[in-house]
Amino acid sequence: MRFVDETKFDVEAGDGGNGCIAFRRESHVPFGGPSGGDGGGGGSIYFIGDEGRNSLLDLKQARTIRAGRGEHGKGRDKYGKGGHDECISVPLGTVIFDEETGEIVGEVLEHEERLLVAAGGEGGQGNKHFATPTDRAPQRAEEGEPGQHRAIRLELRVMADVGLLGFPNVGKSTFISTVSAARPKIADYPFTTLVPQLGVVKLDQWIGATPGETFVVADIPGLVEGAAEGAGLGIRFLRHVERTRVLLHMITLDPGEDREPLRDYAALRHELERFDPELAKRPEVVALSKSDLPDTRDIYEDLKAQFAEKGIKLELISSPTRAGLKSVIEALRKKINEAVEPTE
Repeated sequence: MRFVDETKFDVEAGDGGNGCIAFRRESHVPFGGPSGGDGGGGGSIYFIGDEGRNSLLDLKQARTIRAGRGEHGKGRDKYGKGGHDECISVPLGTVIFDEETGEIVGEVLEHEERLLVAAGGEGGQGNKHFATPTDRAPQRAEEGEPGQHRAIRLELRVMADVGLLGFPNVGKSTFISTVSAARPKIADYPFTTLVPQLGVVKLDQWIGATPGETFVVADIPGLVEGAAEGAGLGIRFLRHVERTRVLLHMITLDPGEDREPLRDYAALRHELERFDPELAKRPEVVALSKSDLPDTRDIYEDLKAQFAEKGIKLELISSPTRAGLKSVIEALRKKINEAVEPTE
């Protein structure tokens, strides 16, 4: 399925119905008074969180979404029917912006969470509400209020415990497919992963943990230098990191791709800091991948010492052979348990 994480459209809540001007005319009521009913309220537009969705694809072609308008009031004290609400399902992690002001209208983070995006107009009062001792036959009623109209932009930010970061071809897709049931496309060329992939890691399959204990890993598409300014896949995917609690930096030694582990790690940190300084403060685990290759094993001890000088423990892993994965998963679990909720 095509992945869509941003879209724009207009929302128009329903107008309220007008109040009615009417009078009682029954033969057995010689002094009939006003009997105009109130107009019905306009329908509102709500976004509803749906944990079964992972894309905004269904809303990509939307231009305008409208709720129903309220019916006008009628005589004999009959109230108009309220307009129908429009309830739109969106993935968890959806942020709604007002396109004109740039302000955040709200965000949907929980399953079945209900967010009001555009409020329907109130119905107008009928003339029976305006009767007074000096005016027993009022000739006025209220018009219904207009419903709220606004242009909005939806932005999906993947929600996960661990954000998996690294330059193209460092082995992120292989890692997530090994530790979870996720099956991303894997190939030896840049940007194999074009959409964020989510995988659920069942801890009891890897370490001593309570059955049912899990954490979620998000494989963020490969970054390149300058991503914070839009290079490569740019900020389109960097924003998905904002919802994660812990970061897993994957680096590798690959002469064919001109990969230099220590420089790559520094470049990743630099891109995070330029995009959002708070991201650079997130707890992290750093892993050198492809330990099944002799050159990687040969350089590991030197790299480990260089990272240690910076106060960083460097893990050594191989997803195909599963070497070192238990240690990384234990380290991630510890960091997740220690981490506070990420800033929304």
